[in-house]
Amino acid sequence: MFVVLVNYKKPLSEVDRFVPEHRAFLARHYEAGTFVVSGPQQPRTGGVIIARGCTRDALEALIRDDPFHREEIADYRIIEFLPNRSAPDLAHFLEPQA
Repeated sequence: MFVVLVNYKKPLSEVDRFVPEHRAFLARHYEAGTFVVSGPQQPRTGGVIIARGCTRDALEALIRDDPFHREEIADYRIIEFLPNRSAPDLAHFLEPQA
């Protein structure tokens, strides 16, 4: 599983121009089952994405398709971790994906 920290490096006015396309990017990867949860940081300096079911190389490749990456609006930090505990409602995320 991965935590992706997205940090804006351009003004919010530039970020906002690409938010609709970024949300479409997120939707594609939710539909594919790769993204688990995402949202903006508070204060709004970037975002956070939790991803699963892929390799680091595959995640890096799909991030290159994010308009925030393509337009050099944000930097990305990928943290891989091995979850072994969760709240009961999230236990299914600990199960290996087929």
